[in-house]
Amino acid sequence: MARPHQDDRSLDDTLINSMQAQEDYYDQEAARSSPYGHALSVDEKRKLWIQNATVNMMFIGSWFFFAILLSMYNKWMFSDSHFNFPYPLFVTSLHMVVQFLLAGLVLNVWPHKFKPERYPTMEEYGKKAFPTGATTSLDIGFSNLSLKTVTLSFYTMVKSSSLIFVLLFAFLFHLERFSWRLIGVILLICSGVLLMVATETHFVLGGFILVISASALGGLRWALTQTLFQSKKMGFSNPASTIFLLSPVMAVTLIVLSFFVESWSSLFGSEFFTSGLTRTIQTILLLLAPGLLAFCMVLSEFYIIQRAGMVPMSIAGIAKEVATISISAWFFGDELTPLNITGVAITICGICLFTYHKYLKSIQSSVPLDGHGNPILSEEEAALHSGDDFVELDETSRLASQSRDDLEIHQIVSH
Repeated sequence: MARPHQDDRSLDDTLINSMQAQEDYYDQEAARSSPYGHALSVDEKRKLWIQNATVNMMFIGSWFFFAILLSMYNKWMFSDSHFNFPYPLFVTSLHMVVQFLLAGLVLNVWPHKFKPERYPTMEEYGKKAFPTGATTSLDIGFSNLSLKTVTLSFYTMVKSSSLIFVLLFAFLFHLERFSWRLIGVILLICSGVLLMVATETHFVLGGFILVISASALGGLRWALTQTLFQSKKMGFSNPASTIFLLSPVMAVTLIVLSFFVESWSSLFGSEFFTSGLTRTIQTILLLLAPGLLAFCMVLSEFYIIQRAGMVPMSIAGIAKEVATISISAWFFGDELTPLNITGVAITICGICLFTYHKYLKSIQSSVPLDGHGNPILSEEEAALHSGDDFVELDETSRLASQSRDDLEIHQIVSH
């Protein structure tokens, strides 16, 4: 009887080994397709962070370039000693029209890369796109109007509070995880900005209300914009399609605001439009040309928000102010007091600390990899990107999902 018993054990072992091999095979296949493959190592996280930081810096550099060019152009256009066109809201509304046309051109020239699978319904547009576009327009409009009554230094001091509003709305919308360290860094940067532009300023209540309102709207604007990029099923899958969908709302809002604030009768009755056909055509071209710069600038802004989020975007804006002030002091000979220099140093330290904070978050968090070693999304994160539900992504998950998007874009372009 021993012989049959031994055969039975051999048969059982064979079956068990076969079943184990089958399970191992399915496990390997699942690791390739499941969002829960294996965790990133510290070295992989560091490499992923450096890779995305490099690409983000390229977009930030692009944003700096086009923003500075647009600022210089606007300064020339609205300056009394140059073109002297005193209707900034009307000009900005025209820029929105140009952005709409350019975004439509991009969608039609590269439909495989930028054109969304479907566009939002009227109900979805009213709930998602309209509030974002209107908030953006009011932020721009109030900012432009305030500069008519307050100095640039006073404007910069008060507008620095936008960082606080950005952080507040980021917490409220669950776009950033609450952290006392992050709050401390933001307050440090704000104090540095205040010292950086500290000069004797003439307080104007009306101008202050406009600037502080613009700061609050700016924080809400970036929060709404970032949530839009999570609504990929509604057509906000990339910055080009988002500009195409938002620019009509922004243009209409600014046109209405311009109509009530700026006198259109004096505008079209001015010398810019009544001094002959040649002067009128020249004026129209000069008003529309900066729209290209504005389109490139906003495109860069949206890519930064999509890749990094609203808080890094705002920190990058402060870095731009630091660079502008430093370059002005070096190139134009603007005098900086010891207090201003201290403010610049504190702001730079704050920006460095923020960068280190984001780096630590990416290293300390975890994200799954597939069987090929590529970072992938969990079901909850996939739902977030589809716009079905909102789930907060940690820093490494955000970097991993962005790397995944970059890989998909690269594959599309290659094919």
